[in-house]
This record gives sequence, C-alpha cells and structure tokens, in this order.
Amino acid sequence: MPTEPDSKRALSLVMKLLTIPGPSGGEARIVRFICDRFVRAGLAASHLTTDNAHHRSHLDGETGNLIVRLPGTMRGPRRLLMAHVDTVPLCVGSKPIRRGNLIRSADRATAVGADNRSGVAAVLHAGLEILRRGLPHPPLTLLFLVQEEVGLVGSCNLAISRLGRPTLAFNFDSGPVDILITGATGAYRILMNIEGIASHAGVHPEDGANAIVIAAKAIASLEADGWLGRIVKDKKQGAANIGVIQGGNATNVVTPLVTVRIEARSHDARFRRRILDTIVRHFEKAARSVKTTSGRFGRVRVESRLDYESFHISHHEPSVQIAKAAIRSLGMDPVCTAVDGGLDANWLTAKGIPTVTLGAGQHHAHTVDEVLDTNEFLQGCRAALHLATATEDFASKA
Repeated sequence: MPTEPDSKRALSLVMKLLTIPGPSGGEARIVRFICDRFVRAGLAASHLTTDNAHHRSHLDGETGNLIVRLPGTMRGPRRLLMAHVDTVPLCVGSKPIRRGNLIRSADRATAVGADNRSGVAAVLHAGLEILRRGLPHPPLTLLFLVQEEVGLVGSCNLAISRLGRPTLAFNFDSGPVDILITGATGAYRILMNIEGIASHAGVHPEDGANAIVIAAKAIASLEADGWLGRIVKDKKQGAANIGVIQGGNATNVVTPLVTVRIEARSHDARFRRRILDTIVRHFEKAARSVKTTSGRFGRVRVESRLDYESFHISHHEPSVQIAKAAIRSLGMDPVCTAVDGGLDANWLTAKGIPTVTLGAGQHHAHTVDEVLDTNEFLQGCRAALHLATATEDFASKA
C-alpha cells in the first residue's frame, strides 16, 4: 500500500530550502544542502555525482546538475524524478513566512522562491523518506538541475549517460498537482546588435545614425504589425517579447551601438522560425531607414539560438499513464495540458526520455506576489512518494 509523506518534515524541509539563495549560475549552496541531507540519511557519497553542464553554459556557474542514483530494492523499470534548483534573481533574500495555507516572503521586495523549491522539496523528501524508513522502491534516479531559468541550460547540457537509462520520468515544476503538463512550447533567444554611426549630437547630428532610433522604429513597426506579444497569423500562434535594451552613455553623442535581447516562442517550429525571420527583417529595414546626410546608414548583426524545441507527449505514454494513476491515488482527476513556457521536460523529451511535469503548489512565479500553497505542496509530496515507491497503482485501485 502507498506510504504517506511526513507532512511536518516536508514543510520544514521546504521552509529551509526557500531561505537558501540559488540564482541561476549560483546554485552551489543549494546543491551542497541536498547532498548533505542525503548523506545524513545514510546514502553513500558515491551515489551522488555532478556533471559539467555549467562549463557549457554562457554563465559558466558554480556547479553542474546533481544526479542521485538509488539501486532498486524491487524489480521494475528505472524511474526518474527531477526538479530544477535555481531561482530567478528576485528570490534572493527571500524570508518565507507561513500564514494559513500559504507561504510567501516577508520581504515584499522579493519573491518567495516556490519556483522551484517546492519541486525540489517534493523530490528530495521522497528520497529522504525512502532512506529513513527503508521503503521498497524500483531503481531510482533523482535529478536536481541547474540554470533552468536562463534557458533550460542544465537540462540542455545534461550528461544523459549518467542517469542509468530511466524509462519513466517525472518533473516537478508547476502549480496544482492534478494538472499534468504533457507538452510545451519551443523558443528562440535572439541578440540584436544594432550598429549606428556616432557623431556630435549638438554640432553635427546630421552626420550620425542613431542606433536607439533604429531600435525604436523596428520595435514600433513590429508592434503595429502584430508581431510582438501574443501573435496570431494565418491560424498559427506564438509570442515574441523585447526583454532587454542596452545602449548609449551620453546625451551629446548620437548613439552608435544598442543591443536588444528578444525571444520568440511557438509550439509550431515553422511558425516560430517565421517569427524570428520577421523580427530580423523589421530591424534590418529600420537600420536602412535611418541615414546620415551623406546617405550612410547603420546595420544589424543578429545572433540567435534555439533555446529548446517544443514537445507533445502522447497520453498513452507510460509516464503519463503512471502519473495519472498517482494523481488518482490522491482522490483527484488528472488533466493533461500543454503550456506556453519552457520546461526541463523539453530537453529530457528531446533526449529520448518522455517526461511529464507535475505541480507542487507554486503560484505567481517570478513576481513578488509568489506564494506556495501548502495543501497543494503536500499533495505534490504524496505524488512524488507514490511515484518513487511505485505504489500509485495500489492507491488508485484502493
């Protein structure tokens, strides 16, 4: 029969995790905490390894992905439970407080970090309970990923050969536990380098081509033509966002250089490419339209990369069927959905491990209004423990 999590231990664990800073690239403290908890629970250090994913990141970073492998005490296919350990910078300095069934940061200038410390706590608690209570379980891999928030870098560069060939995979990184994410969008990350022509802004402004003006014209035309925000064209859907603009350092200089960071998303790979190409064309057209009196104009250099490809898992996939059984074991009806954000499941699925994502109670992520719903969190812990111990079928048939 399924084993229930220790609610008091689980809540204490997530409160501790929420206090530990771990922005993308700075996850060493949180990884050390997880390792220490496993060793204190009796797991040999040889079962804990980190890969070199951070060395293949644009951030470099303090540590790679943490991989924990537990030999099975019963027969069955290896199961993978995972969560990402990094948070957005807004969570640094979080002071979690609990009021009723909600946990938020007492410092109203910070987010609490439920994304994704709730998922980390659910997976970690399942592993610790198995060790502490000697629970029977199939072969397990528990994976704690870094640098998810900056483009799924940890999962992209994951040393997949170290996972032990799992055939069932469950990612904890969402809100209500009964919403199973079986599909997610793909995204391009774009760096637009706009090269204008410098001149003295007071003496000879006509000799310059302002890179800020080029950027402004391109962005305005994209907005007017419906290629920013939610995009719907020819029954295809996607999204694009101007996220960062940097340039200029003096008001008396016609600005020669501006960088613009952009993302383009769509579940449809061809339409996503169309969004990217359209953005590039608008910036190139704007660059040609801003000229000096001698007819010179600026130019655009574009750097783009595919952050992650979209995916959709069949509802007949074994991981989905088992996740549904786990949700039913909680007395809930599972609902499968696809989302417009990226998940580590994108890369695991692309690497041949179809991965379904479950929730652990996080809401309003990446904002100061972020909260962790403790009732939903404990349901996530129950689902994680049922999946880790392969008892979801017993519970769903009880």
